[in-house]
Amino acid sequence: MGMLDDRVAIVTGAASGIGAATARRFVAEGAKVLLSDIQDEVGEALATELGPNAAFLHTNVADEAQVAAAVSEAVDRWGGLDVLHNNAGFVGATGSLEETTDEEWNQTMAVLLSSVFYGTKYAAPAMKARGGGSIINTASVCGLEAGIGAHAYTVAKHGVVGLTRSTALELAEHNIRVNAICPGYIATGLAAGRAASDVDDEEMQRRLTKARSFTDDSQPLARTGEPTDIAAAAAWLASDDSEWVTGTTQVVDGGLTLGKPWRKQPRAMTEQRPIRMYAPGSYR
Repeated sequence: MGMLDDRVAIVTGAASGIGAATARRFVAEGAKVLLSDIQDEVGEALATELGPNAAFLHTNVADEAQVAAAVSEAVDRWGGLDVLHNNAGFVGATGSLEETTDEEWNQTMAVLLSSVFYGTKYAAPAMKARGGGSIINTASVCGLEAGIGAHAYTVAKHGVVGLTRSTALELAEHNIRVNAICPGYIATGLAAGRAASDVDDEEMQRRLTKARSFTDDSQPLARTGEPTDIAAAAAWLASDDSEWVTGTTQVVDGGLTLGKPWRKQPRAMTEQRPIRMYAPGSYR
């Protein structure tokens, strides 16, 4: 018995990285999964690998009609929809305020934020027909703090967190849970600033190695996050084990947002020293 037996799920951005790991985990847990992505060749190959309980559909999540079509495809193919993982993303606009163009800003918001609205909008009626469901949104630690990512990415991910909380209130009336996962640094092509299709590229691997070294040294749990770490959180949120959880942000970041690792703190903080006693009345 799997955690997701007989569930029907859609995972956006499912061809690589976090999405691919989540699709694999969902299928392994017994779900039927529609893989949604714009990387046709990679997505089709993964669907073939996963077998009859997986199918691929080309979907540009920035296009409302294509998101609606993905929901219809899952319902038509398997009879309903129980789980949606709004996961698709990219780095988006980078640089200073003055360097960011209107086109770059709008494209970033469309892919990272509007897509979550579209997915939730069209998944909700299908889930109401099933008596409930689970919507999982990939946000980021950039949705909780500034200074980690670029302006547009940070704003979009803050929006995902806000949209998660707001829609969780409305959809709770229909037994539909909405939660966000806030990953820290995860070792994917996206985190290395390269397209997922370049995942075997030597330069991308060099960047990942450098980034792994940095994160292993700078976050409390000295291990780089892997896509499977986020997939495990998504599987829990998709399952009945989290049936009383909604409107939350599940931070999966190796302790990154806690602050500087203990091993990097000043010696005055980490070394035990005798307490200096003062005479009564001398405290200051």
